[in-house]
Amino acid sequence: MLAHLLPEDAVKSLGRWLTDPARGRRFRSGSGVHTIPYAPSSWRAVDPWPNDFADRAAVASASVSRAEVVATLRAAEQSQSWAEAFVATQVWGYGLTGYGPYRTGQVLAQPGAEEAFTEAVSLLTDEGATAAYERLQVLDGLGPAFLTKFLYFAGQALPEVKGPRPLILDSVLAGVLRRHATKIGVVAGYEWASAIANRIWRDSSWTSHRYHIYLQWMYGASEQLTAASIEWPAAPDVLELALFSAAWDPA
Repeated sequence: MLAHLLPEDAVKSLGRWLTDPARGRRFRSGSGVHTIPYAPSSWRAVDPWPNDFADRAAVASASVSRAEVVATLRAAEQSQSWAEAFVATQVWGYGLTGYGPYRTGQVLAQPGAEEAFTEAVSLLTDEGATAAYERLQVLDGLGPAFLTKFLYFAGQALPEVKGPRPLILDSVLAGVLRRHATKIGVVAGYEWASAIANRIWRDSSWTSHRYHIYLQWMYGASEQLTAASIEWPAAPDVLELALFSAAWDPA
């Protein structure tokens, strides 16, 4: 995978996405404007609630951008209130999904949950994303897709992080890499390409090693796009957003 980043057709497709006013053009300066709607009242049972989010008793509908979540986590970095920061990332992550508040509440209710968030942030600074990923895997009900949302926003908010800053990895992103890996293997003549790709880039339960490979591939591909004269921003999270938005399908 690391020897095979983006093929020429992918670079062209991503370039078209970036220039399309209905798709990626608003992200040419970064992903901070990427906004998700949510229903504040559905989160009434979840505490702690981020101070700068909408009033759950008074507001029927609201939205929050990536930049606003990062601002919330920067405030958490000062106050060390990482449970509140976690809630902010989950509100953005679940959006209008009805079971989001319940699942978030279940994670928060576990003994040692806030300690796990605090230690994961410390590990991001001292050891890097892989170690932080492993620390959060002990929390029941917090799968990699939402675990990495917390790590992504924490990584954006912290002044310094050891190694590459975390990115979101979910089933959509894994699906893109699964199809890409399959195609690479088939072209190389490996009969087992599909079976191996389906196993290592499955829809969930990725190991910390797989997350490490994902980050390496995403950062390498982002650098490739930045050098491709398509005005791609030097921000790997824009590539994450583009691939999530179906800007390129390896199949």
